[in-house]
Amino acid sequence: MVLADTLTLAARANPDWMVDFATLTGSMATALGARYSGVLGNRDELVQRAVSAGRACGERLCAFPLDEDYEAALDSKVADIKQCTMEGEADHILAARFLKRFVEDVPWLHVDLSASRCEGGLGIVASEVNGFGVALGLRMLSKQ
Repeated sequence: MVLADTLTLAARANPDWMVDFATLTGSMATALGARYSGVLGNRDELVQRAVSAGRACGERLCAFPLDEDYEAALDSKVADIKQCTMEGEADHILAARFLKRFVEDVPWLHVDLSASRCEGGLGIVASEVNGFGVALGLRMLSKQ
């Protein structure tokens, strides 16, 4: 919920684009292991830009869908929206769909931090704790 509030506040400034770096659920690590991280967003071109930047800097990303038909799983009979489901199916996608509601129409990415610990290192960082996302963020900012 704190991330949703933060995204709401950031979206009010109407930036050209915004990105959050967080681990929402454990399913991204289950899906990809520790050598890749997932990215979801509300603009395909921004998602592809992140994937390309990740490939260039060694912080590889796999794009996941954020299609509208996932939204029904977040419908609630007692609240405005569920923030998660008990079933656990595609919960990394559902968590990002939840966050998408708070960015309005601002171009946005969610980069999961599931690859922040990788035995043997990742990219140019040789240590297990690798600071995943720093090189990616800098690469995206420098290529604007």
